[in-house]
Amino acid sequence: MASLRDLGLSEYEARAYRALLEAGPTTAKDLSRASDVPMGRIYDVLNSLETQQLARSQTASRPKKYVAVETDTALDRLLENKKRELEEQAEQYEDIVDDLVDELDEGEPVEEPFWTASVGQREAFDLLVERLTAADERIVVVASEPVQQFDLDEVSARITAALEDALERGVSVSVLLTPELVDALPDAVGARYRETLQPHDRFETRTSPNVSGTFEIIDDTEVCIEVPHPLIEDETFAVIDLKDPEFAADVGAEFAPRWDEAEALRL
Repeated sequence: MASLRDLGLSEYEARAYRALLEAGPTTAKDLSRASDVPMGRIYDVLNSLETQQLARSQTASRPKKYVAVETDTALDRLLENKKRELEEQAEQYEDIVDDLVDELDEGEPVEEPFWTASVGQREAFDLLVERLTAADERIVVVASEPVQQFDLDEVSARITAALEDALERGVSVSVLLTPELVDALPDAVGARYRETLQPHDRFETRTSPNVSGTFEIIDDTEVCIEVPHPLIEDETFAVIDLKDPEFAADVGAEFAPRWDEAEALRL
């Protein structure tokens, strides 16, 4: 159940504000009794509510009386305070990340080949997005089958966002599709690619019938191979990631002539 404490009030502040709403203009002593906030704490609590603009006081009366600010206004103010607090926290975390980027220097890349795999739809695309995010120079996307990468809107949005981030970092992106896959693309996916990716100078899409499999080449050193489900049509079963410059070079050598022969495409 939602609580005023979820918006940043202490237990005593929440009790006092609720009691003020019910009681109307009241003294600190009466409010202490109505809210079960100890008399030794009630003035601090009321001062805090006034500071947060959740209560107002009638200073001319003796003893002083307090009244609650209307519910809608009070909740809006609490929400704005919480948003401001979260924004400040986000900025602090961003500063921490910036500091750690400089501190956590990566060592020299290991030349020994390394591979890993993720099985399952979400796990597979988590791995793929992670590797696209790691690209520094170049991403090649090759797709021949209408697998989940292009079918599901959520997955398409994630892939598009990862490619857009890469383009913003200065990474070039080349996408090679079969004509059959282009025809199978949902309109929403084509619109997203057209609006988000194609305006970038470093993004290019081509089409060729001479393509098989679905894979990505990253920085000419790494290959992500998408494995279709053996039993469920149009569904990705796993992604295998091979960090092997020699293998990536072999795949790139097969890709290059197909890219040169392909026709330019605007989705």
